[in-house]
Amino acid sequence: MDSHRTLVSASVASLCFLLCICMTNGELQRFIEPAKSDGSISFITIGDWGRRGDFNQSVVAYQMGRVGEKIGLDFVVSTGDNFYDNGLFSEHDPNFKESFSNIYTAPSLQKQWYSVLGNHDYRGDAEAQLSHVLREIDSRWTCLRSFIVDAELVEIFFVDTTPFVKEYYTEEDGHTYDWRAVPTRNSYVKALLSDVEASLKKSKATWKIVVGHHAMRSIGHHGNTVELVEELLPIMKENGVDIYMNGHDHCLEHISDEDSPIQFLTSGAGSKAWRGDVDPTTNNPKSVRFYYDGQGFMSARFTHSDAEIVFYNVFGEVLHKWVTSKQLLLSSV
Repeated sequence: MDSHRTLVSASVASLCFLLCICMTNGELQRFIEPAKSDGSISFITIGDWGRRGDFNQSVVAYQMGRVGEKIGLDFVVSTGDNFYDNGLFSEHDPNFKESFSNIYTAPSLQKQWYSVLGNHDYRGDAEAQLSHVLREIDSRWTCLRSFIVDAELVEIFFVDTTPFVKEYYTEEDGHTYDWRAVPTRNSYVKALLSDVEASLKKSKATWKIVVGHHAMRSIGHHGNTVELVEELLPIMKENGVDIYMNGHDHCLEHISDEDSPIQFLTSGAGSKAWRGDVDPTTNNPKSVRFYYDGQGFMSARFTHSDAEIVFYNVFGEVLHKWVTSKQLLLSSV
């Protein structure tokens, strides 16, 4: 009996040790999304949306449902600013149902939603959106600070970009932020960059996508996020990232990188849009492939050889399509 207890204790100790190794190695949590039988993956990307149906949020949601049915939607990607104006005040905030569960009701949208936090989400109770309580209210909801969606041929690396932005720590913008999980800006960002870099290096996926709330390249209201360009972009370039998807600017846009194959895709037009708030001088005009200052969303479809990105407006009309091939290494608009 004593030897059995000793063996059990040793096994438990070993298990705890392994768990500690996993935690200290900074492994990002991984979610599996199997490819379809034809080997493809399809998803919709939406950002800056949660306004209880106002500012055409409900209309955009309806069109998302139509497109989702057409493309055989596998899941939805949310680029943050999920609930306005100041995130959720608790895990029991009725805004969760009023802006999410009661809005995205189309049959095709009853798939998993993978979400990151935006700066507006950090102005409320940031922990609330990460709570298991929300998943019990609506099982579609998955929101973490940083994580990976492994869709076989595609790996999507979700990155918590709000802590990168130095301005938010000074409260110069007149807002306070929920930094309970961010001990210091530098230590948090350094650890996160290390985790992302390690995960990217391990990836064997055909397509690598990074998702964050803030734009790296944008001609919209906020423009480029300097901290991401300086700290995250070099890691993306070194590790073969194909696409960076974001919200933050309330528009739709496609910008190509000037010295790498990376494409910057903004989908932050899920509800309130900023008409005419554009500064084309913030990036090389030759690299700007598409810009739209109205409401809408984006779809993405990937196979082992091809990718197709489509932008839609609030009426479900196609505004811009971009297709690329891994085999030919050519792209066209």
